[in-house]
Amino acid sequence: MGDFHRRIEICLPDLWRYAYALTRDPDAADDLLQDGVERAWRKRDLWRPTGTFKSWAMKVVLNTYRTQLRSPAHQNITAPINDITLNIAATDTLADQLTLIETARAIESLSPEQREALLTVVVSGLSYKEAAETLNIPIGTLMSRLARARSALKATMTMEKNSTP
Repeated sequence: MGDFHRRIEICLPDLWRYAYALTRDPDAADDLLQDGVERAWRKRDLWRPTGTFKSWAMKVVLNTYRTQLRSPAHQNITAPINDITLNIAATDTLADQLTLIETARAIESLSPEQREALLTVVVSGLSYKEAAETLNIPIGTLMSRLARARSALKATMTMEKNSTP
């Protein structure tokens, strides 16, 4: 039990960032993280050291998020996209904040599968293999989704940049 507690504790910052990337709301990320950690604790006997503990814990958080999305209580709930700039301390100028808003909107426009693949690799920092295990898809499918997501982001960001006066 102590080993499991230590492993979860080490992963908490990464799990919260991942939960925040999925929900785009700090309060919802807190709730998702709590629900995910509770579920991981209940299912701790299912973890096998075939992969990394972090990827297993992220899979639990992702599955918790998906379950919450299917819940009638979470239908039609959206977070304001502009709230993302309130929590980012690294933005020095208005131009930086606008770029972050445009990027968040572009990510939001991706299909759920592409968005999950991108966030699992970029935000969580998992390897392709770990991300594929987390999402329960073949690594080739993950790479394909990432390529399409990156291509769509590039096209959207280029289009927005060209349409700005």
